[in-house]
Amino acid sequence: MSGDRTEELIKKYALQNAVFFKGTANPKSVVGKVLGENPEYRSRAGEITPLIESIVSDVNKMPLEEQIKALEEIDPSLLSKEKKERSHLLPELKNAVDGKVVMRIAPGPSGPLHIGHTRVSVLNDEYVKRYNGKLIARYEDTNPEKIDPEAYEMISEDLDWLGVKIHESVIQSERFEIYYDHTRSLIEMGEAYVCTCDGDDWRSLKEEKKECPCRCLPVNEQMERYDKLLDGGYGEGEAVAVVKTDIAHPNPAVRDFVALRIVDHPHPRTGDKYRAYPMMNLSVAIDDHLLGVTHVIRGKDHLNNTLRQEYVYDYFGWKKPEYYHYGLVNIPDTVLKTSLIKESIRSGEYSGWDDVRTGTVRAIKRRGIKPEAIRRYWVESGIKSVDIQFSWDNLYGMNRDIIDGISNRYFFAADPVRYDIDGVDAIEGKAPLHPDHPERGDRVYRIDGSKTVFISSDDSKMFSEKKQVRLKDLCNLEYGTPAKYSGNDLSVLKHGVKAVQWVGRDGIRTELLMPDGSIVNGLTESLILKEKNDCVQYERVGFVRLESVGKDLIKVVFTHR
Repeated sequence: MSGDRTEELIKKYALQNAVFFKGTANPKSVVGKVLGENPEYRSRAGEITPLIESIVSDVNKMPLEEQIKALEEIDPSLLSKEKKERSHLLPELKNAVDGKVVMRIAPGPSGPLHIGHTRVSVLNDEYVKRYNGKLIARYEDTNPEKIDPEAYEMISEDLDWLGVKIHESVIQSERFEIYYDHTRSLIEMGEAYVCTCDGDDWRSLKEEKKECPCRCLPVNEQMERYDKLLDGGYGEGEAVAVVKTDIAHPNPAVRDFVALRIVDHPHPRTGDKYRAYPMMNLSVAIDDHLLGVTHVIRGKDHLNNTLRQEYVYDYFGWKKPEYYHYGLVNIPDTVLKTSLIKESIRSGEYSGWDDVRTGTVRAIKRRGIKPEAIRRYWVESGIKSVDIQFSWDNLYGMNRDIIDGISNRYFFAADPVRYDIDGVDAIEGKAPLHPDHPERGDRVYRIDGSKTVFISSDDSKMFSEKKQVRLKDLCNLEYGTPAKYSGNDLSVLKHGVKAVQWVGRDGIRTELLMPDGSIVNGLTESLILKEKNDCVQYERVGFVRLESVGKDLIKVVFTHR
């Protein structure tokens, strides 16, 4: 595509974004739009992004009326905020019978859910709802050293918030006897054995497609070893129960896999009751069958696990579920690892599991991201096997579609600077609570008495340099001490005078928590005390979630622009 054509395309999207957001386009949103709808540009992202930023800068210098006119000339249809309904239905499941589909999610209770976990939860929930089926939450807590006793409840709360309907919950630490019985059966069938070899030696032999000495021992000797393993006769690392597969399988990862291991660490739920702990491939295969799971959706990093688990199904003659493996997702610049978050909470660096610097579901909820946006993101991503890069900008765009219409507008002045106004007895103005919903009414202002306003420190610096400013929806000022009232003529905007947010002397002290954990101190107009919704938009700042609102202090969390 030619350079001129590329610039025209970028300008079109920049103008549309600017018009939708009252004159100011967001470069990141325009980048997302251009690359999202024109994937051929992705390979040139490094070249395209600076061009987009330059064009957006030029567009933002235009008055809103000029932006609207320019967009009308390019494509009038883009002036409408009505979006065409796009179908992003997930594909049909194989052999799915309405009312008979059973699926599962398998959270590990080491902490609450994070954004990556929501993918499998949403996809399974979508299918179960489509087929009027059943969704099971199976808590895979067979690694006692990593269990957080509070995580079971936190995960349940996270799933509720996501709108994921759980019909049955199962905890693996309560099912050890079931795993023991099935392992015993496998040994009796000659399809499993107890190995006392050095772990490294056992793995080396597998790499060479060779059996270890324990593999061929007679069943009666295997059973004696198994009883000893369950009765505490072996120490940690001295013995494991192993499921046989094809020792010459072309994929080394599929050759014989450990079913049970010894763990000398108390479990938060069962204490020291058990020392033989099931490995994932044994417990998952048994549970999926006994729970009646018909379809399994999980990441393609489980492809080898599926091959291992199918051996267990074959040995017992069980009907296998239909398996689907979606591509891996890379979530950049996000703290997801439970152990790191937990340590940061302990050290006092993070305030808790909902610290906005993390990618937990609780942090996302705190910021004001709606569960419907998360659901839409993963449904549109689908279950294809191709790997993907998670885009926060795309998620923000989807969330913006949800909250823009319900978020009333208010003024906020960051690091406020005071200005007294001279040259007028009183100033009156009004601004809509929401520009697209006039039925909600206006914010009505009257500045009299001391005629004091506050603007942000950045705008104050600009005011001192440019000597003129417009207080949005109120009046124009000339720089001075005090500042001088200079009428209410909107045409000054065409001559480069900038309109800024402002707050009257009754503004309420505000702490704005940003995604990097920093706090921006400022003032919010007092009319926000009447707001009943928890999400609003600070004009020219972005969407925020109201965390607490009082007459002396407002605490808000930045959502996105």
